Amino acid sequence: MSSKTDKQGATEAGPWITWYGDDFTGSAAVMEVLAFAGVPTVLFTAIPPEAVRARFGDARAIGIASTARAHDPAWMADNLPGPLEWLDARKAPILHYKICSTFDSSPDSGSIGTAIETGLKVRPAAAVPMVTAAPRMRRYQAFGHLFAGTPEGVFRLDRHPVMARHPVTPMDEADLLRHLARQTALPSALIDLEMLGTDPQGALEAALERGARILSIDSMEATSEEAAGRLIWENRDRLGFVTGSQGIEYALVRHWIATGMLAKVPPAGSAGKVDAIAAVSGSVSPITAAQLAHAGADGFALLHFPATCVCDAPEAQEAQIARLVREGAEAAARGLSPLVHSASGPDDPAVQEYRRALSASALGAGQANALIGSALGRILDGILRESGIRRAVISGGDTSGHGMAQLGLQALVALAPTIPGASICTGHGESAHDGLEIALKGGQMGSEDFFSWVRAGGGPR
Repeated sequence: MSSKTDKQGATEAGPWITWYGDDFTGSAAVMEVLAFAGVPTVLFTAIPPEAVRARFGDARAIGIASTARAHDPAWMADNLPGPLEWLDARKAPILHYKICSTFDSSPDSGSIGTAIETGLKVRPAAAVPMVTAAPRMRRYQAFGHLFAGTPEGVFRLDRHPVMARHPVTPMDEADLLRHLARQTALPSALIDLEMLGTDPQGALEAALERGARILSIDSMEATSEEAAGRLIWENRDRLGFVTGSQGIEYALVRHWIATGMLAKVPPAGSAGKVDAIAAVSGSVSPITAAQLAHAGADGFALLHFPATCVCDAPEAQEAQIARLVREGAEAAARGLSPLVHSASGPDDPAVQEYRRALSASALGAGQANALIGSALGRILDGILRESGIRRAVISGGDTSGHGMAQLGLQALVALAPTIPGASICTGHGESAHDGLEIALKGGQMGSEDFFSWVRAGGGPR
């Protein structure tokens, strides 16, 4: 990158943007948008030690991943300020609270309203722009309503076959500001497609004059996406705290390229084929189920993790972890890629067995999900150590956060693309897994051959 100055006078002396992700897969998705556009980018798994941060002194985009989406507002109020303050101290013009592109949230879990209220205390702003749609990921917002694509087509969010049935945050409202009104009393306004195509700045001024503190911004295709990016960047002095999916970064990158602040770069290539990878999955999505079926027919050893064990005595959970590490290492020795999974989609009988066990236990759903993710992370750690495999996948947004914590990795850098939002990354940290190549995938994301594609090295198609 050169030492250009954009039309608003911003220089490249420091970071352009910082972000805090409410789950690990979404945090990695932001990283790849920026990195593959030519912006030096690093994602930390927590506030990093100074020695680790110093390894990435040239970064122009800095993120911290978390598991905030899986927690209640009290946890968020206690745990968000620290990392947000650390990121704010990097003095980037934009501080982004990253949410899922399907707006996963509720008043009790992953409250976006709580996040906005907390973020405004760290970085006061006249209002908070919110761009949730990411057209390149088949997420679209039109006149305030969010739509998301599946292999069967594009659905309004409250009629989406996955999100309408989400086990934690089922969506019964596609109008995002109506959904958000259950989580915060902050006044809001919509900047819709018509406004973006005519006078977006005028729409912004009118919304601010009416007292709006949250600004939901439509995005459907390249033109509206770039208009959203331009509106945010040109008003960053008073709209410096934003929320949304990686749609924020897609929009900003379009604007930076349009203004010459960022030059176009060639597409990133493959990471190269490996003989075997190791993978774990805590997702119950039907999309993941199809991916598991494909993997099972293509050189992967599918190993079932009984999630009910987290509701039993600790000894039962330890026994399952040890068994699956052993079976995974044995599969790798036979030339297969071990893939440990808790369920094969929402209709797997294992899902109902787990729900019955959870109801009979003293565990809360969030606590149990954390135990499942941590157990899968420990299994992955053990398989990698025993087998010597150096490429891995974690499937499931919440699983990725809890699982990554078991690997001792403190930073991720994008290496090779796969589907948008699930690139192969290089992990860095003071652990045995330093240099591990790893992809983090949300449950509802990806092509049917995703696991095989990662084994082949990813790369554009």
